[in-house]
Amino acid sequence: MSKKVLAFDFGASSGRAMLGEFDGKEIKVTEIHRFSNDLVIANGTMYWDILRLFHEIKQGILKAMAATDKIDAIGIDTWGVDFGMIDSHGDLVSNPVNYRDERTVGMPEEVEKIISQDELYALTGTQTMRINTLYQLYYLAKYRRDLLDRCEKILFTPDLMAYLLTGAMRAEKTIASTSNFLDPRTRTFATDLLDKLGIPTSILPEMIEPGEVYGTLTDELCAELGCDKIPVIAVCTHDTASAVLAAPTDREMIYISCGTWSLFGTELPAPLITEESAKIQYTNEGGHSGTTRFLKNIMGLWLIQESRRQWNKEGANVSYADLEREALEAEPYRCFIDCDAPEFAIAGDLPRRVQKFCEVTGQYVPKTRGEIMRCIYQSLAMKYKQNYNTLCEISGKHFEQINMLGGGIKDTLLCRMTADATGARVVAGPVEATVMGNIAEQLISLGEIRDVKEARAIITASTPLAVYEPKSPEEFETHYAEFCKYLGKTGE
Repeated sequence: MSKKVLAFDFGASSGRAMLGEFDGKEIKVTEIHRFSNDLVIANGTMYWDILRLFHEIKQGILKAMAATDKIDAIGIDTWGVDFGMIDSHGDLVSNPVNYRDERTVGMPEEVEKIISQDELYALTGTQTMRINTLYQLYYLAKYRRDLLDRCEKILFTPDLMAYLLTGAMRAEKTIASTSNFLDPRTRTFATDLLDKLGIPTSILPEMIEPGEVYGTLTDELCAELGCDKIPVIAVCTHDTASAVLAAPTDREMIYISCGTWSLFGTELPAPLITEESAKIQYTNEGGHSGTTRFLKNIMGLWLIQESRRQWNKEGANVSYADLEREALEAEPYRCFIDCDAPEFAIAGDLPRRVQKFCEVTGQYVPKTRGEIMRCIYQSLAMKYKQNYNTLCEISGKHFEQINMLGGGIKDTLLCRMTADATGARVVAGPVEATVMGNIAEQLISLGEIRDVKEARAIITASTPLAVYEPKSPEEFETHYAEFCKYLGKTGE
């Protein structure tokens, strides 16, 4: 009899409940429920609407029960770094704050007065980003101690969802590795670091491995939903970790997990923390079976999503296909941005920020939507080229193939530009990489699939892949030095 598992995949703007069915050879995935994930700004703070998202989880379970005769397990994956605080009564202290909230502006600089960035990287092997959990907690410790004093435990977002389902307070290791206070060598929390920053270590939950079980649905929830006590499995709960598990090769690889963020990296058997990796600010995050995802966080499709949001807010009503077509029609290589400039991380009028960046850096200022989009696309592809070159150099390897994973591969222009920019073959797929990885980890936990190697072979047999060969890499190479002039610049 086939196994049926329910995967919840939460992104920065939407979420899905996906039913996975495994017949012993292939995984079939069916969308059961889709919903928006809308940030809420109240009194100047940007929040996640966590209780609404929990309501959507319950709706997903109800719809899955109506669609099938059984659910063998549930798994949840989400974005990283964010968390909820639970008080002594088991209730939320406050709504979880969105990582894009500006409360952490300046926090890395304040933390550096206590521990240098070099010391911090040597300890955690983590890229310095103001959104990291460490800087969010330091803000609370210094400026909102009242909230932190009421906190018994912090739970990262997928762990928080699992807690609301099961009552169990645990931290899965791949999501914990996004915090900037996990020692990737020992895979334990760096408690001495937190002590030094005045952050109480008593708020840290027990950690569990991918494949372990948080618990089963609570009696109250089973009564409310009319369902059995379904186990909730700790999959690779960081969405990128689930996506990498689904990569269509078990050989040495470069991957780009394409979504709101572009996660550019490779899979290693152990952390890589050196002076060179510190200089290029590569992160060591946890993966399946104790592996390390050695990667760089790059501003990704957020640049396109937020631009489209602004234009539609102004009444344009343009689709992503419209923007891709307009980008292709615009003249290439006229201007570039550094995708990771701080002004691009904040919600708002992103097209105007692109124009301002070009103006301040003395470049041609794009005027039309197509010119702005061409600038964004080419800059993203050049950013991939930069990281491809760096990763080959630091690893001493030449990677002939890049695996592009996730919903961003629907953007065929970006896939083609990535092949041309890097000179590597691009294998795009699975589109549902995160969901496939989520489902596969559940099936491994249930004993239906032996290991990750077998899971990857099954996933590859279950989903179509597209291949993009480089056609004109010399064009990107010709303009690469010009792009590099604007790295580290800002339009502010």
